[in-house]
Parts: sequence; C-alpha cells; structure tokens
Amino acid sequence: MHYHDCFVNGCDASLLLNSTNNVPAEKDAPPNLPLRGFDKIDVIKAKLEMACPGIVSCADILAMIARDSVFLTYGPYYAIETGRRDGSRSVATDIQGNLQPPTSNVTTLEATFKQKGLTAKDLVVLSGAHTIGHSLCSSFSSRLYNFTGHGGLDPALDPTYVPKLMCECKPNDNTTRVEMDPGSAFNFDLGYYKDVARRRGLFTSDDTLLHDPETKAYIERQVMASPDEFFKDFAESMVKMGRIQVLTHDQGEIRKKCAFVN
Repeated sequence: MHYHDCFVNGCDASLLLNSTNNVPAEKDAPPNLPLRGFDKIDVIKAKLEMACPGIVSCADILAMIARDSVFLTYGPYYAIETGRRDGSRSVATDIQGNLQPPTSNVTTLEATFKQKGLTAKDLVVLSGAHTIGHSLCSSFSSRLYNFTGHGGLDPALDPTYVPKLMCECKPNDNTTRVEMDPGSAFNFDLGYYKDVARRRGLFTSDDTLLHDPETKAYIERQVMASPDEFFKDFAESMVKMGRIQVLTHDQGEIRKKCAFVN
C-alpha cells in the first residue's frame, strides 16, 4: 500500500481516500482493487486520534505500517522519517503512467522509477517485497493461458512450476490468491530472489529483472547470500521511496479519518 500510495502524486495517503461525487478515487482503480487492510488503518487512526488528536498523519501511518509489517515477518527494522501531511486529491485516472502493471518490462519499470528519483537498484531491491504476501491469479494468469494474446504459455516460466500454478489458478479466475513466494509468504527473506533466479517469479515484472545486467547481478548475488545486504538495502530504498513528493508544514492536512478530507 505504501508503494501504491507514494508512486501516485507522492506519499500523501491519497490511496486511502474514498470516492466522492461519482469521481472514482485511487483505491477504486483496477490496480488497487486487490489491496486489503483499509479497515485496519481506520482502526489504527481512530486510536491515534483518541491518544493524540491531529498529530499523526495518515501518510505517516502508511509508512510505519509498511515498516512494521516487514519487521513482524522477520525482516529489518529501520527508522521512519515522519512529518508527512495528507493530500486532498484522489482520482483513479492519476494511476496511469505511475503504477506500472505486472506485465511491464524492465525498461518501462526503470523509467518510472527514475521519474520518482529512484534507481535500478531501488527497483530490484523494492521488488524483493514480493517475498511476503499474496497475489490474485488475474495478475499473472495471462502467462499461463494467453501469453501471446492467442493462447499459449509464457516460455520464460519454469515449466515444472506451471502445473502447480494452473492447479491453483483456473482460466478467468479473478478471486483466488496465491503466495508470491511459495512456502514463505509470511517470512521476509531471500526467497523471492531465489524464485526469480529459477524463473518462478509470478509476474512478468519479476522475470524481466533478469534482462538487465545490474538487476540480474543483484538477484544472482542474493541467491547465495545472507540476508544482511538485502535488509540494509531494503531499508534504505524504503526510506527513499517514502520521500517522494511529500507534503510538509502548511501543505496538506492531518486527516481526522483517513478515508475523508477534513
């Protein structure tokens, strides 16, 4: 959620706002429909408002929840920069050109990250977040059933992995969720890089990281490494991402409820 928020008009919690006046908000754009946890953020915000009203922004809550989710799944704990304020604009069409689909190639991904002040290294490091969590089958099923647009399988996928995915994800399945890092979806570790190196990354955007020398070298290094380098790099890249187009001081506001402007 932190990534989906920061890459669209900056880290301003616009992702959390509800649609208004028949104008779909960011959370109602197709790339964000699989996201979960909005209700949990509402509960956290309500408790913070009771304890210290008007102090903690929804944008800062997103940054801290991202960090704590990583830490609670055995990943690194890192210091969070705070002081962000919340934006008031949330429009679904702003997603276009900012959130790239899972079918994207490495050239497109690197260009988008560069626009946000991030590097190819940040791309491959932050992609490592796919070591935890689940994905809807619809986000990658074209690789199983319609890769060419006329049917067919993505030849980049490990053929021994395909039957398992087909068993879990039938054609036109839009509801089933599968682990992005099979067997380790609740452990923040190096499993993602091992999967990608074996051509078992779920998304085209995972596999494409093998097509750039810098990102490929990082993946190959992590396959045989201890998690120390990745943990350090991930913390640094997350802090960098959390600085994208932030609102501070008299910009923006601190919402009383994250789904509504004040």
